[in-house]
Amino acid sequence: MAKTSAVEKNKRRRALVAQQANKRAKLKAIISDRNLPIEDRFKATLKLAELPRNGSKVRIRNRCEVTGRPRAFYRKLGMSRIALRQLGNFGQIPGIVKSSW
Repeated sequence: MAKTSAVEKNKRRRALVAQQANKRAKLKAIISDRNLPIEDRFKATLKLAELPRNGSKVRIRNRCEVTGRPRAFYRKLGMSRIALRQLGNFGQIPGIVKSSW
């Protein structure tokens, strides 16, 4: 199991990203619009820099839903390889069978 504090911090980041998504998208659209004056684009850049860093989507860490493990994460299943193997062995994931030959 991962540290509870790390998992909770990631949950707070996800909430902040969802809260700040529209504001960040509008500022980024202003910044990337070449038809606007440079002064307006620079002001938008400064406003974007004032927003909390944890509001950025790239700050979110993919973690296993079962254990909270941050590495070896399968996006399609939302869990780590270790949790996948355990649940697969117990037959709790449909379509996954332990291989033997």
